[in-house]
Amino acid sequence: MKAISYTTHGGPEVLSLGEADAPHAGPGQVRLKVVAAAVNPLDHKIRNGWFPQMTPPFPAVPGLEAAGVVDEVGEGVTGVQVGDEVLGWVTAGYAEHALATDFAPKPATLDWDQAAALPTAVETSARVLDLLEVGEGDTLLIHGAAGVVGAVGVQLAIARGAKVIGTASPANHDYLRSLGATPVAYGEGLGDRVRAAAPDGVDAVYDAAGQGDLPLSIELRGGTDRIVTIADPAAADLGVPFSSGRSGPFGDELAGYARLAADGKLAVRIAASLPLADAAKAQELVESGHAAGKVVLRPEE
Repeated sequence: MKAISYTTHGGPEVLSLGEADAPHAGPGQVRLKVVAAAVNPLDHKIRNGWFPQMTPPFPAVPGLEAAGVVDEVGEGVTGVQVGDEVLGWVTAGYAEHALATDFAPKPATLDWDQAAALPTAVETSARVLDLLEVGEGDTLLIHGAAGVVGAVGVQLAIARGAKVIGTASPANHDYLRSLGATPVAYGEGLGDRVRAAAPDGVDAVYDAAGQGDLPLSIELRGGTDRIVTIADPAAADLGVPFSSGRSGPFGDELAGYARLAADGKLAVRIAASLPLADAAKAQELVESGHAAGKVVLRPEE
């Protein structure tokens, strides 16, 4: 099968397209014929060698989430059969075939790029909103609200009945308004802008940006209560919870979010959908921080 791999840590130039042995579904796994594979920031961080404990054996094939058609079902797997369309978390997703253990059915009307882009964004934001106990009538401040994860957080919080104030560059303010959020520009004077947008105060803060806004968030909240970050390494020193990684299987919940997306009630902005051969370009775009949405790879294109 065709796959993107690398044999040493480094920049995007270490990625190359070649042939690899196709994996086979073991116990508890299904194999997908990948239609779309999402590119995540963690992909380039692993490639750079920043998380050596997470690097698979060389030659390493990146890719953590994808959508595709089941073509092998491993022992002990029930409720799915060959030919089913699914989305979820995979190993070695930048390839024509990948293995998955945590996945959900893909509604027939859900776009393949959207399907590949959903899993991590919805699991992350759902987890954080649960930790923050966001509900009806709350005012939630989201830092980095126009990013992929932040924007999903906006939509899920509004669906829970919360008012959302989102920090973003002015170029993304119309986008946030289209999602139902009140945008505010980040940078100097942010505190005053947030107070003007939320004169009765902020009930909870979701930091999806990691740009050093935790001290201000603590000031706005009057303490560390109901503040969670997924991106700021200074969290522990400030007494703020840092939330990362799934705590367990999420396939059942993901199925519900996939149905919402198919019904047009939840969406991920797609910045680019590229052929598998352009994996280096895709990772470079994500690593630059300038991708206006999720970047997706298409093995068949």
